[in-house]
Amino acid sequence: MKLIIQIPCYNEEETLELAYRDLPRKIKGIDEIEYLIINDGSQDNTVQKARELGFHHIVSFKQNKGLAKGFMAGLDACLHLGADIIVNTDADNQYCGADIKKLVRPILENKADIVIGERPIDQTEHFSWQKKKFQHLGSWVVRVASGTDIPDAPSGFRAYSREAALRMNVVNEYTYTLETIIQAGHNKIAMTSVPIRTNAETRPSRLFSSMWKYMKRSATVITRSFVMYSPLKFFSIVGGILFLLGAILGIRFLIFMAMGDGAGHVQSLILTAILIMLGFQTITIGLLGDTIAANRKILEDVQYRVRKIECDPIRRRIKSHEKKADSGH
Repeated sequence: MKLIIQIPCYNEEETLELAYRDLPRKIKGIDEIEYLIINDGSQDNTVQKARELGFHHIVSFKQNKGLAKGFMAGLDACLHLGADIIVNTDADNQYCGADIKKLVRPILENKADIVIGERPIDQTEHFSWQKKKFQHLGSWVVRVASGTDIPDAPSGFRAYSREAALRMNVVNEYTYTLETIIQAGHNKIAMTSVPIRTNAETRPSRLFSSMWKYMKRSATVITRSFVMYSPLKFFSIVGGILFLLGAILGIRFLIFMAMGDGAGHVQSLILTAILIMLGFQTITIGLLGDTIAANRKILEDVQYRVRKIECDPIRRRIKSHEKKADSGH
């Protein structure tokens, strides 16, 4: 059983050693542990530092591409390197490395394919009360959108089985944390969470410059993901609201007309017709979106099979080479 721990990095020369020293060297049930960094166009000596520390693998971008693309590049590299389990953690040492054994345990016991670390948000001192409230609110919205019960959706401390990693696909360029949960929820991938510890803050977050900007971008990711995976439900809700508003105004007009005052409320009749037509058109868009979503599922299945064909022969060669090395050949 091979575990690869991946760490997305962008100018992490000063904190990378802290994160590396905190990583586990042995875990019960794991035969081999390797470490990988995704260098997301760093302009400092992150790569040199990683080599000095002894990282086994380095994936590099020539320019910064963002957390989402870095995460997916790491998954792809880990799959080609024969990983059975992939753990993602942060280079700022936010998460306690010793808790990686908690993350991989449900996968080793075949109870889940994705495990997400639940941070003690309310007890984290460097989180402002606004950030704590927004974290809880955002996680609740993701639970509703994904149909899951993950309590800490923005947590980047998570583990993936090989099967789950083969099925992952992130289309937004901002962050992978929210979209992957919604995707996994709608694809019925077994997912759970475990309580984990966090370390003291080493630097401010680079994912967002302000809480409001983070909320705006996260809301965009959640909405887009929900529309992508449940278009009929989304557009039916929106179209149903418009249709209902039109029906209410229509009933109001009929009441006035029955009272002999219909001529003074023609505007309501016009607005009724507009809202009902918009509602009908929105629901129709949902039906078209549902057809497109069905095609997307087929494409995702094709992508999964292509990845499996690409990665599994490489994995078998790696396993065969390791067995020969162990036997002394």
